[in-house]
Amino acid sequence: MLNRWTVLKLALPALTFSCLAFGQTAPSQQSGAVKDPKKAQAAAPRHDISGTWEPANGPGDGIQANGVKAMPNDGNPAHQLPYTPLGLETFKSHHALIGADQVLPAFYNDPRDKCEPIGFPRADFYNLRQTQILQSDYKVAVLYEYAQTWRVIWTDGRELPKLVDGGVQVGKEIREQRFYGYSVGKWVDDTTLVVQTVGMMPEDRVWLDITGRPVSDAVRVEEQFHRVDHDHLELTVTIDDPKMYTKPWMAMNKFPMKLQDPHTDVMEMYCSPSEMERYDKLIGNPASGVDEK
Repeated sequence: MLNRWTVLKLALPALTFSCLAFGQTAPSQQSGAVKDPKKAQAAAPRHDISGTWEPANGPGDGIQANGVKAMPNDGNPAHQLPYTPLGLETFKSHHALIGADQVLPAFYNDPRDKCEPIGFPRADFYNLRQTQILQSDYKVAVLYEYAQTWRVIWTDGRELPKLVDGGVQVGKEIREQRFYGYSVGKWVDDTTLVVQTVGMMPEDRVWLDITGRPVSDAVRVEEQFHRVDHDHLELTVTIDDPKMYTKPWMAMNKFPMKLQDPHTDVMEMYCSPSEMERYDKLIGNPASGVDEK
């Protein structure tokens, strides 16, 4: 169970709000289908996952406060991840505010709380709330509510970049690592887009989830966006990181999302250094027995 200090800490990045709205690109989604029960089971459009999506079980379902949805860090032996020795060592060096090994607020070292970019795949595992997906014939853009971040998934037939030391190789060119990596997607059937992503930041820059699970620059992430029908989407995410884990494992298993009205005005959530500092001074440090004097 989350204590009151943890709840306050989770709430801080979401203190400010403003407007950001995008319409769907496909004419089939211009109706407010979620408000019309007669259209609830309408067929999914072909090769189209565009729209504004929200966790089907409520906004709170995407917060994932105990770690990745399918494998929470809750002390259950069934949820123990298959760490390599380096993975376990890296995990133990992460001092999380939440999870089976949580520490007091003054002693955690999550890079998010310095307002560093959370990166990918953590963007799928942290405050996954209203998510806007836009697409053209060549690419899909995913716009996350948290931190106003976005990533591009290329669907134009290009190959996935090859991982090399310190970056990726695209043709004959070596490119830098990115917080949100390099993503390529292919339609495997009329309603399922499978996305592969590589080229993310190393383990000293990012965490996999809020409980401190590690992820490295060797990771390959597979996402399956399956549009069940017109109004429902399922997201499945698999982690394959030979540096941190002995075998691939599933972090999300058919996570359900529902289509929102195309006129939905998505709120803004971001990390504020001044709010983090204020929290530490007024709440985090006193709760941890730390005297700033």
